[in-house]
Amino acid sequence: MYFFSTLTHVSILLTILFGKIRIAKDFTIFDETFISVQSKIMKERNTMKKSLFVALTLVVSVVFFGCKTTTTVSKVEGTLNENAEPQQFMGLKRTVAIARFSNETEYAKGAFYDKENDPVGKQALDILSAKLAASGKFILLESVDADKLQAELDKSKSGISGTSADYLIIGSVTEFGRKVTGSVGFMTRSKTQAVQAGVNVRLVDVYSGQIIYSEEGKGEAESSSFTALGMGSVQGYDATLSDKAISAAIEKLVENIEKTCFDRPWRSFFLSYDKDSVIIAGGARQNLSVGKVLADYERGKKVKNPQTGIMIELPGTKVSEVKIIAMGGNSVADEYSMVTVSGAPIDSAHLEKYIIQEK
Repeated sequence: MYFFSTLTHVSILLTILFGKIRIAKDFTIFDETFISVQSKIMKERNTMKKSLFVALTLVVSVVFFGCKTTTTVSKVEGTLNENAEPQQFMGLKRTVAIARFSNETEYAKGAFYDKENDPVGKQALDILSAKLAASGKFILLESVDADKLQAELDKSKSGISGTSADYLIIGSVTEFGRKVTGSVGFMTRSKTQAVQAGVNVRLVDVYSGQIIYSEEGKGEAESSSFTALGMGSVQGYDATLSDKAISAAIEKLVENIEKTCFDRPWRSFFLSYDKDSVIIAGGARQNLSVGKVLADYERGKKVKNPQTGIMIELPGTKVSEVKIIAMGGNSVADEYSMVTVSGAPIDSAHLEKYIIQEK
């Protein structure tokens, strides 16, 4: 009996022990499952936080960096120099007359179009004048004088002597157009304005009446704006793009006009020749100075070129030198220089035979 009693107690103890072990295992499994679920929840929370951070970053970037307006200016060659200051030039300046620019396009030609006050042509004229003046190498005459000079050239066909201008610039706007494009997205809007311009210029040697340079330049300017999430504003009509496009088209032409003019010698003429004084055209505004020595040439004869039918002047012969001793005059049109002459005698009865040039 004792043996069975002991065995019973042992059986009971083992049952209790295994039960505790099973309960412990169940709790362990429960703990592991809870920890696993909790870990997944934490990972999902972290992922959501990262996604939210990225989204906020994108929104902020779009709002602060996307809502903007940009303007770009481009052209075929050269660089655009806006707000250029006049440069100091020590050489002898050339006198240039700029005739009115014509508008050969259909832009701004409505029912009440006034050819004499065409806005596009006036823009081109003003921009070209400003750029030539900024170079510091030219003396510019009023457009009214230039128109008179052009009329005289059209009549003579062979050049004009004794005028106040060395060169005449005739220009036209051959291309001008504006276009506006845009797009609307889910949270964004954009707008782009663009202007294209084409300008043609001809440079005429007043003394010979010949066109010595002709070229067409093209330019383009555009402005764009972008908004997101309703923040920012789409730009309105940008009137400055017209100036920028025409300026870009003219920029390279100015460089070539300058080069063509200065490839040819500076010129002047005798105004008076007697025993009391000898006076030539030009003065301080053209950078002449007291003590400067110039060369005096007897002009070559004029002959007709059978290939072109144009009268051309053959090279002249140097006959003397002139030295400036005094200057006077109140403007480009009436300034003069008093000189002394050394060398061969001058035929004072035919001063038109002579031309004075820089040595």
